[in-house]
Amino acid sequence: MQNDLLIRALQRQPVERTPIWVMRQAGRYLPEYRKVRAQAGDFMTLCQTPELACEVTLQPIDRFDLDAAILFSDILTVPDAMGCELAFKTGEGPVFNHPVTCAEDIAQLPTEGVTERLTYVFDAVRTIKKALADRVPLIGFAGSPWTVATYMVEGGSSKQFTKIKKLMYQAPESLHALLDKLAINTAAYLTAQIEAGVDVVMLFDTWGGVLSTQNYHAFSLHYMKKVFAHIPRDYAGKVIPRIAFTKGGNQWLELMADMECDALGLDWKSSLKDARERVGDKVALQGNLDPGVLYADPETIADHVRKTLVEYGDYPGHIFNLGHGIFPDIPPEHVQALVAAVREGV
Repeated sequence: MQNDLLIRALQRQPVERTPIWVMRQAGRYLPEYRKVRAQAGDFMTLCQTPELACEVTLQPIDRFDLDAAILFSDILTVPDAMGCELAFKTGEGPVFNHPVTCAEDIAQLPTEGVTERLTYVFDAVRTIKKALADRVPLIGFAGSPWTVATYMVEGGSSKQFTKIKKLMYQAPESLHALLDKLAINTAAYLTAQIEAGVDVVMLFDTWGGVLSTQNYHAFSLHYMKKVFAHIPRDYAGKVIPRIAFTKGGNQWLELMADMECDALGLDWKSSLKDARERVGDKVALQGNLDPGVLYADPETIADHVRKTLVEYGDYPGHIFNLGHGIFPDIPPEHVQALVAAVREGV
């Protein structure tokens, strides 16, 4: 690997400089992405066409010389392959034509043959790895069982999560059955990504933060642990590091640090210094600049980067990232300023 900074930082080894990649680094803020997206016609076609998924995965690497690529895909590919039929509608975001509405729906969801319906993802991984030619590591990912379940039960995006919380309190055994199936399928999905060539895997628990502490432990953390317990630690002679990210999960860092993972992602509401002191040397930390900082001028961006680096301190195991995904209307030049500032250090 020509640039293994991310791998070494995830293993809390010494690095020459802090590595950086950005959540949603391949996305609508890039004019070259919008061009390919228009060429594809719709988002799912873009995800399901390995050559196009490869092209947009590499766009931010070619433009910004970041320290990692992340597979261009979506966290909802697994429930789509389970028969929920994912669609993206203008102004609505992701929706399922066949949402989960009752225990009978959950009972009918498959745990076999799911990865076979996701071969386009693994073909994309192999295509990207060949095109990267070992320039930087490739991150594969999936949504956490809880987060994916919220979309399946709500039928799409939600602000109040009333349907899944109703299921959680009225029929917890049904929700556990759904999460168990998702954990099985997610582990198989990530294992297949590893076999196709990804160097790192990440679980996005975007909606774990909407739970109480007791329910987070029972309905989110438990199933992330199950996923990590069923994917390979080593493959083809190399260690495959794992990253877990619960947005809004700062209060549970100690619990998350006991998962079988190598790094925790932090949102911008977390203190890097506090987080490092709380988890000690158990895990590396990834984050955690407020994505809104990228609206500022380059000098202000650089100042916030320096403050973030100083806050983490001179300890191993820091991967610079935003506290969540980059906004679609951020100027690409501001991302370039971000990368340059991280390169410069303090």
